[in-house]
Amino acid sequence: MATTYKAIATVTVGSGGASSIEFTSIPQTYTDLHILVSGRGSASAYYSTLGLQFNGSTSSWSNRWVQSYGSGVNSGNAANNQMPDVTGNTATSSTFGSISIYIPNYTSSNYKSISMDGVTENNSTSAQAQFYANLWSNTAAITSIKLQDPFSGYTFLQHSSATLYGIKNS
Repeated sequence: MATTYKAIATVTVGSGGASSIEFTSIPQTYTDLHILVSGRGSASAYYSTLGLQFNGSTSSWSNRWVQSYGSGVNSGNAANNQMPDVTGNTATSSTFGSISIYIPNYTSSNYKSISMDGVTENNSTSAQAQFYANLWSNTAAITSIKLQDPFSGYTFLQHSSATLYGIKNS
């Protein structure tokens, strides 16, 4: 069975930054979605926290995560829409965090599972790798996706970008 992998849309943050990156009117013709993010946030830290919204919803979310930072590791779970961090504004100049978000069966009437991994970097003084397994307990098809900092209101800095891909088994 052949697989079709097609870029649907790309958002690149311009001068002045942006409070969110959003994909709207997502076509319902694919099997799965994949988002690749290259981001830097305005937080005065080496990382900026992000959250994920589907169809404008911040409720009915849960997640499990594990992260590694330097020589430490921790894990946990929460009832929120948090996702891996991007590099923050006090990290090494011009470094960006990378995040991969995979959303299978986004048009189905089942709850939506999401797998994500991300890395931030600060020139070897502090770096982290994060893995998330999220669940959106909603049966609606996903028609819009928004990435933003849901907790502190930090913004994406200029040159941050995200590309949404559609995947179809044909």
